[in-house]
Amino acid sequence: MLEFKNITYRIAGRTLIDDVTLSIPTGHHVGLVGPNGTGKSTLFKLIAEELNLDSGEITMASNTKMGMVRQDLPDDDTSLLDIVLAADTERASLLEEAETATDPERVSDIYTRLIDIGAYEAPSRASIILSGLGFDVEQQSLPISDFSGGWRMRVALAAALFQKPDLLLLDEPTNHLDFEAIIWLESFLAQYPHTFLLISHDRETLNKTATHIMHLDQLKLTLYTGNYDQFEETYAQKRMGHQALYDKQQAHKKKMMAFVDRFGAKASKAKQAQSRLKAIERMDMVDALITERATSFEFPQPEEIGDPIITIDHTDIGYTEGQPVLKNVNLSIASDDRIALLGANGNGKSTLVKLISGHLKPMRGNVGRSGKLRIGYFAQHQSDELDTDSTAYEVLHRALSNIPEHKVRAQLGKFGFDKAKSDTKIAELSGGEKARLLFCLMSYDAPHIMLLDEPTNHLDIDARAALIQALNGYEGCVILVSHDPHLVESVADQLLLVKDGGVTPYNDDLEAYRRLVIDQRRKERSDAKKGKKEKKEKKKPKGNNIAKLEKDFDKWTKEKEALEQEMATEKAINTPDLMATLAKKHAAAQEKVDAAEEAWLQAQ
Repeated sequence: MLEFKNITYRIAGRTLIDDVTLSIPTGHHVGLVGPNGTGKSTLFKLIAEELNLDSGEITMASNTKMGMVRQDLPDDDTSLLDIVLAADTERASLLEEAETATDPERVSDIYTRLIDIGAYEAPSRASIILSGLGFDVEQQSLPISDFSGGWRMRVALAAALFQKPDLLLLDEPTNHLDFEAIIWLESFLAQYPHTFLLISHDRETLNKTATHIMHLDQLKLTLYTGNYDQFEETYAQKRMGHQALYDKQQAHKKKMMAFVDRFGAKASKAKQAQSRLKAIERMDMVDALITERATSFEFPQPEEIGDPIITIDHTDIGYTEGQPVLKNVNLSIASDDRIALLGANGNGKSTLVKLISGHLKPMRGNVGRSGKLRIGYFAQHQSDELDTDSTAYEVLHRALSNIPEHKVRAQLGKFGFDKAKSDTKIAELSGGEKARLLFCLMSYDAPHIMLLDEPTNHLDIDARAALIQALNGYEGCVILVSHDPHLVESVADQLLLVKDGGVTPYNDDLEAYRRLVIDQRRKERSDAKKGKKEKKEKKKPKGNNIAKLEKDFDKWTKEKEALEQEMATEKAINTPDLMATLAKKHAAAQEKVDAAEEAWLQAQ
């Protein structure tokens, strides 16, 4: 399917890939992993021929159809459904040609090919993909210009998936998705019939979708069999002996046990302690290795204040105009709570976080805060607001004001910034380094509560492990919005479901929530099919049975065969208009045969 032959690539005098030879067979589901900055996205651009190799070659099987997420979606009145349908360029081209073609043979070939590629089922398939990524039927008919950047990226992803290419390239597709859409995408990719390469820093997504892991490290590519956890175990064994790994694992468990010991004596925190104990039981040498590999950092500890630190009483939350996003919210937040917010994008998770942070005032009700309360707030788009012409030192120095230089640098040092990195312009920092700078900025005054809204979007797997370790060492309150289930399971012991305008405790675990989402999606599809069936039944008499379905199947099959015989006559061949008419009738008859066969199978 895909072969790298002695490939080398350099940029600005720096070598990213050096003399790599590797083959990816057809049908492999490959997760591409490696630290940030090693060249994973660059490799995709080399495969797509957007960049040129310095030496070597990348080859594919003949007639391979390659697809990737487009960045150049239109900004006009084109509907979401039409944008996705247009991604199948062959279908669009054939349908356009069918309007004007006059050559009988060509007309026949066009309609035969349209049937072969499932052109008439395409709108239904496109709608299913858009629905899985969070767009309801009404939204699918709206113009793309009505949607923001994150939602447009979902449309671009839907278009790439709809093409069903032989080789699909996906670069961090979960960054713009909520937990519910990720569940759907994981299921779609796990069942994908062709080859894909997936760049992801979400180990759960890699575990659920990848059959192989391709590791980019030290300028080389290595292909491993198995999912991400299996890769890490194999890679760990290559790096160090089992005894050394065991020692690191025990040391890491000891750190985690300290967290349990801190709360184990409190009856009110029994659930939290049990949650952490379960996490410790699941740990293996992989966790120890990742922690050792990551750039660690730590959050400063706040002084104790009385509970509750925040109370939200019968509160409606929203913006200056329109209806409340959330109604009648009641919450009491303690100084050592660990809360994760669940719910699809658009249901109000970020709105609730903004209220707690003080960036949003209640529309109705009361919000009480402890007088000494300090809040640290990490918003998912804050990295875009940093002054890229300043250095990390300059940004923190301005925030702290009147603090000696050595104390500013000491604070940066806690987050992995040595003097050289502290004096580097923010524009030259990686996404992970910018995230660590934001963690430093939000926590320099030792806040009592940290609000984290999608903190992992720019973090690789190792940096996410460092964040988990830092949060578990932090003694204040954490409220977390994240689509990374590993982060949620490792940090949170309370789940709140933000849905249908309300905020309610969710007393089960994430796996149960995953099953709930899948069941709800199945029910929605079932209800949609039921609704269509009821509409059809209103239009025609009741009493359809297997015998009638068989009769319908025979009827349309005979009509299709009769049309095929007529299309083969000399008269049809020599009369373009007649051939075009017959071809259209044949396509319609084929659809009816397929529908009758499906109905018969369902009835059986």
